[in-house]
Amino acid sequence: MWEMLTNKAKYGLRAMCALASLPQGERLQAHAIADRANVPGKFLETILVDLRRAGYVESHRGQLGGHSLAKPADAIMVGDLIRAIDGPLAPVRCASNSAYEPCADCIDPEHCAVRALMRETREALSGVLDQHSLLTLSQRTDRESRLSQRSGDVP
Repeated sequence: MWEMLTNKAKYGLRAMCALASLPQGERLQAHAIADRANVPGKFLETILVDLRRAGYVESHRGQLGGHSLAKPADAIMVGDLIRAIDGPLAPVRCASNSAYEPCADCIDPEHCAVRALMRETREALSGVLDQHSLLTLSQRTDRESRLSQRSGDVP
């Protein structure tokens, strides 16, 4: 089965939730983020580089170093994080606003019913993801974790 969200993006969102849960001014080293977010450490390092380049994470070296959010969690939208990690949200390139590529076998992209439907899909998906901040995702993650612990479920 095809999944739109890659493991890289899932791990990145988990890592960002771990950083969002930190008190203001605190930092976490990569191995601590990996532990909290249940993310493979080596893979996390490449994700953190992408997020730092996109301006969502700050990294500091040294004994008191680590990673923190570069912006308040309520100013970081989930859709923007996914775009920074995975690229455009469109299910196919011909439906993308930022990375449009016509299908090689399409005769008339402007009147293609599949492209029109995929554009609607992209709009619906981005409409949801761009309405939710990292703060709301982090709060939802915390709430789900507490509910799971109370019911005895394993996350």
